[in-house]
Amino acid sequence: MAWFGLAWPGSSLAALSSPDAVRAAAEQAVHARFDLPGSRVVAQALPLDPRLRLAPCAAPLRAVLAEAVRPAPRLSVPVHCPQGSGWTVRVPVQLQLFRPVLVTSRPLLRGDGLRPADVRAEERDLTRLGYGYLDNLDQVAGRTLARALPEGSVLTSAMLGGRRMVRAGDRVQVVARLGGIVVRADGIALGSGDNGARLRVRNESSGKVVDAVVHAPGVVLALP
Repeated sequence: MAWFGLAWPGSSLAALSSPDAVRAAAEQAVHARFDLPGSRVVAQALPLDPRLRLAPCAAPLRAVLAEAVRPAPRLSVPVHCPQGSGWTVRVPVQLQLFRPVLVTSRPLLRGDGLRPADVRAEERDLTRLGYGYLDNLDQVAGRTLARALPEGSVLTSAMLGGRRMVRAGDRVQVVARLGGIVVRADGIALGSGDNGARLRVRNESSGKVVDAVVHAPGVVLALP
């Protein structure tokens, strides 16, 4: 929890509990909660009900925003006067929380592998990204797309398929089991796939192309 006191030398008690002071306390609490490195916060407290009459407060106002509160376009921030029994008023605050996220730099097809050139960082309002977002290239390394995306799409975890253990053109180890004998050979993958995917591999020594199943990163099992 965080609290903020607003008080100025010589200010009247009425000023300390004025609508402007209450709104300012709410905005400061929102900034303190969400203004982290790499983020940009725009918080605007909405006008209070003009019929509201607050008793003068001799103590600094406290605006409390719990750590569990998630960013949303509109928040309700409680502002409290801690003097005696005091009073509490909830202040509606409009929030925009901007942060660089990964977006597609060109149209991409389902099954495409993601390369650094396929994405770029753009500042977006996180409160409008209800389906999540990705902000680090490590999160997309080796991943494929589960569906086609137009340029400028914000990437989310749900849009990504599995990591490709083998990519077309990779040097792989081909393992063949002949009875109780295990034979290993170097090959070149002619397709891409994750664990269990079938693809074709060319033996580097003989040039023969065989069918295989991806077993591990860089390792395929030759099919009989």
